[in-house]
Amino acid sequence: MGIVESFLTAAEEQAIIDAIHLAEERTSGEIRVHLEGHTDLSPMERAKEVFHALNMDQTQEANGVLIYVAVHDHTFSILGDRGINELVGQGFWDSTKDQIVSHFKAGDFAQGLIAGVTEAGKALAQYFPFKDNDTNELPNEISKG
Repeated sequence: MGIVESFLTAAEEQAIIDAIHLAEERTSGEIRVHLEGHTDLSPMERAKEVFHALNMDQTQEANGVLIYVAVHDHTFSILGDRGINELVGQGFWDSTKDQIVSHFKAGDFAQGLIAGVTEAGKALAQYFPFKDNDTNELPNEISKG
């Protein structure tokens, strides 16, 4: 089993997917988590590539949020599309990153990702509340590369 496959248990992955589903019930926004072993790019540059590859830049309201993790490199990045970035300041992303880091440092990677998803979901719900005609534009499962 590779490093990405062993990073989270099946139950932990399901808990993260459940957190994404719960967050997206209150917003038109889209949240994704992507795991891969290594990147030669900076985490943010790689997150931008993954964001595009996962079609997260195609959401109707430009309100996608990606939490990208390079497992072997022990690094991650959070990337929001322009719609959400125009409404939350860098302080929001820094605070969210700090919450994730605190869990990661304790070795609780699943809880760190859940914390990140939950915080992103709160901001998305505030600025992009769920409407009756909203559809889930992107899958909720964790992508791996």
